Amino acid sequence: MGEQPIFSTRAHVFQIDPNTKKNWVPTSKHAVTVSYFYDSTRNVYRIISLDGSKAIINSTITPNMTFTKTSQKFGQWADSRANTVYGLGFSSEHHLSKFAEKFQEFKEAARLAKEKSQEKMELTSTPSQESAGGDLQSPLTPESINGTDDERTPDVTQNSESRAEPTQNALPFSHSSAISKHWEAELATLKGNNAKLTAALLESTANVKQWKQQLAAYQEEAERLHKRVTELECVSSQANAVHTHKTELNQTIQELEETLKEKEEEIERLKQEIDNARELQEQRDSLTQKLQEVEIRNKDLEGQLSDLEQRLEKSQNEQEAFRNNLKTLLEILDGKIFELTELRDNLAKLLECS
Repeated sequence: MGEQPIFSTRAHVFQIDPNTKKNWVPTSKHAVTVSYFYDSTRNVYRIISLDGSKAIINSTITPNMTFTKTSQKFGQWADSRANTVYGLGFSSEHHLSKFAEKFQEFKEAARLAKEKSQEKMELTSTPSQESAGGDLQSPLTPESINGTDDERTPDVTQNSESRAEPTQNALPFSHSSAISKHWEAELATLKGNNAKLTAALLESTANVKQWKQQLAAYQEEAERLHKRVTELECVSSQANAVHTHKTELNQTIQELEETLKEKEEEIERLKQEIDNARELQEQRDSLTQKLQEVEIRNKDLEGQLSDLEQRLEKSQNEQEAFRNNLKTLLEILDGKIFELTELRDNLAKLLECS
């Protein structure tokens, strides 16, 4: 086969909810390889992404397609042939810009290839060779289905879908950046959200009317068969891409192991910090207990000091009373001594007179 990968990158893959046309449904559990392929025999460009052996993106680029950046790390495009809208969440703005540039480049190449094919058909088609030309061109019809998608689908429908897309997808576009970061940071959360969205999809699908279910089943069966054929083609022609995918998976596993080792070291460090914190807590408790004992002893000493102050004050009062009594006694004694002195003087005078 002449189909070869010409550009590859890694991204988280989403598809628009076919029922609500608003919510994004993740189709990959982790970042996968998304590649541009060129088929030289059919002269077409395709975007293909595999999750294991399952093709989660198989979109042929046509001149009517437009890749829209809805945030710094998220972009989308509508595929009318697959009747869905694909969304890609990249790890950086650089990867998104590079993918968008390649999309525009290959879209222009598809337009030129389509114009050349139409010119060649017009030059080689004559009234006498009309039936023969139809026989020669019939094998190209299924191969160039996506190249003539605008001929099979009215322009009014395509334009109306393009105009309605921003309003219908306003909610997922506003959350696309947050979803991308969230899925990059928490793989477990991704699995949980994927299970919830899958359950919601199954619940909503069960409530569709019977005639719409039958029509959707026929379309799904046809699309499944087409995807199965594409998967078989991809598996047989993309050995290098699968090998690269395995290598990238091994690198991712190695990175996860290194991250796990770093986390384990960080856990050990945190355990040591916890042990140190416990020791500090024990020291703090011991100091707190000692402080309480000191406070109790201080209160006892304060009580004893208060008692001593009261006793001192009482003693001082007693001493002051004693001084007052002693002073009174001294005054009385002085009076008595004065009286005795006068008595002695009087007795002396009496003795002299006699």
